[in-house]
Amino acid sequence: MDTTAGIRPGAGAGGTALGLVRAMRPKQWAKNVLVFAGVVFAGELGDPSAVALTFAAFGVFCVLSAAAYLFNDLLDAERDRLHPRKRHRPIAAGVVPRPLAAATALTLGAGGLAAAWFIGPRFLAVAGGYLGLTLAYSLWLKHVLLIDVIALAVGYVLRAAAGAIAIDVEISPWLLLCTILVALFIGLTKRRHELVLLEDGAAAHRGILEEYSGPLLDQMISLVSSATLIAYALYTFFSDQAHNHGLLVVTLPFVVYGLFRYLYLVYKRGEGGSPEDLIFSDPPLLVCLALWGVSVMLFVYWR
Repeated sequence: MDTTAGIRPGAGAGGTALGLVRAMRPKQWAKNVLVFAGVVFAGELGDPSAVALTFAAFGVFCVLSAAAYLFNDLLDAERDRLHPRKRHRPIAAGVVPRPLAAATALTLGAGGLAAAWFIGPRFLAVAGGYLGLTLAYSLWLKHVLLIDVIALAVGYVLRAAAGAIAIDVEISPWLLLCTILVALFIGLTKRRHELVLLEDGAAAHRGILEEYSGPLLDQMISLVSSATLIAYALYTFFSDQAHNHGLLVVTLPFVVYGLFRYLYLVYKRGEGGSPEDLIFSDPPLLVCLALWGVSVMLFVYWR
């Protein structure tokens, strides 16, 4: 197969700049809103300094995410050209020169870590751990069975932990447990989507997909989705927030519907490859997420 197919020559300075921004995947920065979990669930939204620090932490993770995506696409350019969707990524398509992408990734990585230092040494340690994990994932971890999905899930946990560390509040084990379970759920459904979409060409795009199978992923998705519902239900009954705000259990139906709706979209509509696109393109799921957020805010801050 000709892996150079679809590569376009230079598209001009404007096209290159726009392609560079696209390669940073700003839509996927939405994942970094997890850093706000600490300030929200700690009841600190009324503290301007805590909110400002959280926004700064969010900015740092957006910068580090951009660097990680550029680095990943540099490594995966050849394989991405075999994927019906990823072959349009700016680096794989030849819109962004590789030296420019590499220089930008290094600059963003160094700049993000420097900004993290100003927030605090503990925050810098978590931010550095996140960047190190994403680089290790691109180089090695994504080629190791099961570890690839677990590494992605740990990245979500580090985001949530970083938000709490930035404002120096206690990290709730319930928050971390629910975060890692939801992240595993999303990661497994994403692997399933890749396996179904690419079919016989899955291994050529991502070798580790050869080790997975539809039934295996279905079993793991079933296990993780069940554990997620149980963990969140226990959180609404037994966490400190539940003791302080007894109505938190009212948010449970939104989580049940959201998980079921996501499974419907994965199994009946063949989606799940891009979680951020799926959430923002499906009105019922988006409304459910909004209602859950409003209800959590109401019950956490209602005195």
